[in-house]
Amino acid sequence: MPLSDVKMLIGGPQGTGLETVSHVLIAALAYNGYGVLSGREYHSNIKGRHSYILLRVSSHEVPKSLTYPVDILAAMDPETVFTHCADVSHSGFLVYDVGGEDTRLDKIVSMESYTRQRIEKRLQREGVEPVLGKLVEYLESKGVKVVGLDYRSILSELRERHGIAPHMLSRFTSSVIVGAIAGLIGLDEESLRAGFSHRFAARKQLVEPNVYIAVKVAEHVSSKFGPRLILEESMLQHEEYMVVSGNEAVAIGKIIGGVRFQSYYPITPAQDESFFLESHEKLTDGNRQLGSVLVLQTEDEIAAIAAAMGAALAGTRAATATSGPGFDLMAEGLSWAGMNEVPIVVTYYQRGGPSTGMPTRGAQSDLFTALFSGHGEFPRVVIASGDHLEALNDAVEALNIAERYQVPVIHLLDKFLANSIATIPIPDTSSMTIDRGKLVTRVEAPLNYKRFSLDELVSPRAPLGYAVSWYTGDEHDEYGHITEDPVLRVKMHSKRMRKMELIASEIPEEHRAQLYGYTEPDLLLIGWGSVKGVVLDAARILEKKGVRVSYLHIRYMSPFASKLVGKAIGRVGVDRTVAVEHSYEAHISKLVAMNTGQRITKEIVKFTGRPIYTHELVDAVLRILDTGEKRVVLDYGA
Repeated sequence: MPLSDVKMLIGGPQGTGLETVSHVLIAALAYNGYGVLSGREYHSNIKGRHSYILLRVSSHEVPKSLTYPVDILAAMDPETVFTHCADVSHSGFLVYDVGGEDTRLDKIVSMESYTRQRIEKRLQREGVEPVLGKLVEYLESKGVKVVGLDYRSILSELRERHGIAPHMLSRFTSSVIVGAIAGLIGLDEESLRAGFSHRFAARKQLVEPNVYIAVKVAEHVSSKFGPRLILEESMLQHEEYMVVSGNEAVAIGKIIGGVRFQSYYPITPAQDESFFLESHEKLTDGNRQLGSVLVLQTEDEIAAIAAAMGAALAGTRAATATSGPGFDLMAEGLSWAGMNEVPIVVTYYQRGGPSTGMPTRGAQSDLFTALFSGHGEFPRVVIASGDHLEALNDAVEALNIAERYQVPVIHLLDKFLANSIATIPIPDTSSMTIDRGKLVTRVEAPLNYKRFSLDELVSPRAPLGYAVSWYTGDEHDEYGHITEDPVLRVKMHSKRMRKMELIASEIPEEHRAQLYGYTEPDLLLIGWGSVKGVVLDAARILEKKGVRVSYLHIRYMSPFASKLVGKAIGRVGVDRTVAVEHSYEAHISKLVAMNTGQRITKEIVKFTGRPIYTHELVDAVLRILDTGEKRVVLDYGA
């Protein structure tokens, strides 16, 4: 019977083609109209350590979250099987290389010792000898269907047919994995060709050898192993979809929103956004040149925010992108922007901290860093995106808000969203506008220009060169001249700070926070950022179990939707409200208390650096309801 939802995990050494597998499969599945979501977990090294892709495909929707167990575990190497043997469903499939069956767990040098010890203990409890062949036999005895392939033998045929040099053959292991999965879920040659053509658009000579291997493996698997996990025909409504990562969604939003300058220093996971912008610097409509985006890699993050501010002062719509350690370095520049009412956007991708922390793992522990970094008081807007489409739209909105109110805007995301790839409907840009606020290029008295006029909260802003103006880090008068007069200080500081009142009055609270589900549920979950998808999916599962769950999604951290949030919690009661967050302290609880006076005491948190999975969130909610637990710490994932 065809399936509507299939989950798979593809693992192997970093730098050996995992991203190729992911991109090819997603493109091939999107070509057939399926909804896809994938997340990538990888170590902070260049090559060799264990990495994996968790991918979910659906015929009736774009998946909002990832979960376990998986239906297919596809392994490039023995380490993947040892690491994820408990993650595959007992009715699922294991794809592995029979050439590694003699591999012992203690001989895998790339595995961390603590991880090896955990796996050894688990196998010992199950009475399994820590040898790959024995582990495969054990999984098969539990009902897992084993798809054993001789990778070396398959690849040797590629050398004979396409003349691929022996030292290059290992690079095509990804095609073996793609082919095996294609054979299990029913992807045809046309779909595989579309996938490889998408991946190797700039290296077309690689398409045919990869298609040859994938098709050959797919035919072998589909004829020999069964019953398979054939996907039912897609029932999604949209005719066209975009296949984008979170980084790319933000970059596309910035381009739509009119950004023309982006500065950055390479840092994970923010750098991919700037790389994407660099590859699309020239904006064209067919053969017609529309403009360009100047992307500047600076020597550090201090220079990055300074360059963005310089571009903004010159009249260019400007932004920068960074992660936690980089944002720390930007704090003084952010204060300078606050003092001088400079409209810049800082796209802030959170990762595991503190310090260097876990550079390639995710977190949501930088909420207060975004809200309060920088000395002194100054207005700032902080927007947090919950999914790919929100990220794209918020990127446009952040640029408009920055220039409309002449304030720094922090667009807050996390690694989970940044590095996940999803199929999303092509956004409707007809309602998207570019609002440059009070940008003026004609000044009546350029020699007597009051850049910081007290006549209105948001003063007319002339780019450098259009009028005489002064910018300094010190307190200043209406012209920009330094002052320490106490009366003038009150006027100037109040002018800046009152912008938050203006912003809050003009952006409806219903836009800054959204309530999903029932007005009077059994339990209200409150969160922000990438927990949105997993909470919404968990709520549907819980409803089938007779539990009514609603989700309060906080999208604007500043200005906070105090009345809406307070009313939603008050209606349910704090005793039936649970914060969900990728952090130790559930910072959203503290932010709610600061803005509403209501103290949330129940929380579901995860700080392993891995995303919250649907199945563990469902279990956590049931634990809170059944046992009255106030705090559940999640830790699933390799």
